[in-house]
Amino acid sequence: MGDYVELPGVRTWYETDGAGDPLVLLHGGLCTNETWAPQRAEFATRFRLFLPERRAHGHTPDVDGPLSYRDMADDTIAFVESVVDGPAHLVGWSDGGVVALLVAIARPDLVRKVVAIGTNFLPNPQSGAVPELFDQLTPDDPDMAVFREMYEAVSPDGAAHWPVVVGRMVEMFRIEPDIALADLGRIGAPTLVLAGDDDIITLEHTIALYRAIPGSQLAVVPGTSHALPMEKPAEVNRIVLDFLAHEPIPTMMPVRRARPAAPADGGPT
Repeated sequence: MGDYVELPGVRTWYETDGAGDPLVLLHGGLCTNETWAPQRAEFATRFRLFLPERRAHGHTPDVDGPLSYRDMADDTIAFVESVVDGPAHLVGWSDGGVVALLVAIARPDLVRKVVAIGTNFLPNPQSGAVPELFDQLTPDDPDMAVFREMYEAVSPDGAAHWPVVVGRMVEMFRIEPDIALADLGRIGAPTLVLAGDDDIITLEHTIALYRAIPGSQLAVVPGTSHALPMEKPAEVNRIVLDFLAHEPIPTMMPVRRARPAAPADGGPT
């Protein structure tokens, strides 16, 4: 089921499903809730799902001015406060993962656990496997057809507004996100960084994200690209649900998560 909620920044469309602890699913850039289809039914058997569509995406209208991840994070904070009405798990794919990280930094009281799938913390030129990916991208590019069809099917702004949204999104991709390592280091929520082994975000950048978030976990799904939730949903769902449902096991030979050794003289640590 779906409905609108009036948030301070934008009238936002959202859907709900399932029962249990609250879980907010945050879709990717230029996408809609439709892309969560491979996860939705299984996740709904264990969690109460909330699926907001961000400004200029899906059923949610565009706004005046440029688009930014921080505005989308502010929208998400308002959504969690007013609709979810309490802390929730955040699972975000691509742009949704960026938003999840920003929410976890700004409002740790609203976040239980975070799953960031195919997520970057620096703009595409610094994080992408193909730095020039968006240089020649146009609204009528054949590679954009599936995104355009999703947009045109439900957008309240109409099909003619698609080129405007693409232009604003491409400009955002060139200069955002820009999350400082120190800010990532402030994330206290248990975090899983998940990526495909052939993702458009480089593995080096994904590992840097993993290393920057204290105590985070890392999973790389073999034989997948940036669209890993749709390519290998069974494996992705298993990894995500296991992370959300369980606390970390005590490992036998920890290095990154090893506790500092006590001083040999028994003095203060």
